Amino acid sequence: MGLSHTLLVYVLVCVHLGVSQHFLRLRPSPSDHLPVPDLKEDPDPEYDPREQDLVERTLRKKLGSNFDPNFMSITSPMVNISTADIQGKLLGSMPPEIKNIDLTRTPYGKRVKVGKKARRKFLQWLWTYTHCPVVHTWKDLGVRFWPRYIKEGNCFSERSCSFPEGMSCKPVRSINKIFLRWYCQGFLRQKYCTWIQVQYPIISECKCSC
Repeated sequence: MGLSHTLLVYVLVCVHLGVSQHFLRLRPSPSDHLPVPDLKEDPDPEYDPREQDLVERTLRKKLGSNFDPNFMSITSPMVNISTADIQGKLLGSMPPEIKNIDLTRTPYGKRVKVGKKARRKFLQWLWTYTHCPVVHTWKDLGVRFWPRYIKEGNCFSERSCSFPEGMSCKPVRSINKIFLRWYCQGFLRQKYCTWIQVQYPIISECKCSC
């Protein structure tokens, strides 16, 4: 699913007749801005789930098969960064835009001779240099999400990915993971709260781009 079709979660605080009412609104919203920015939560603990609302067995049943231990955690993960994802490990076959580069032709039309071994080494180096791995980090979404920890994806950004420099790694594809969101309507003693399912987009692929 492209980034233009990802579902983002929006929290809207509406003021009516001087009394604050809190609503969680889910809607499809085109966006090229990932990872999802931090949500601005109402700090009032009255809108937090209570201990009896956090029974793991009940929440697991409500989330069902959407629970993905590869991208979500109930407790704080011991390791913050998935180091395997930032070693620049090349997966799959070489992209055709690199594999099909003609090294024998110069910009001025003159042809040069390039040995197979030299060509293979150069293309491998170019592929490694322009590769854009997804770096995963664990993020605490807070008590109003369950599970509250998500493994987000970010595009590697420590250097330019082009030669010569100028381009950078940017997200080109995302996946949606289903979480539970604590949702309250109304205010004070008249409010009603429950867990609802929401989609949370995570960067799954990055490419070198302008």
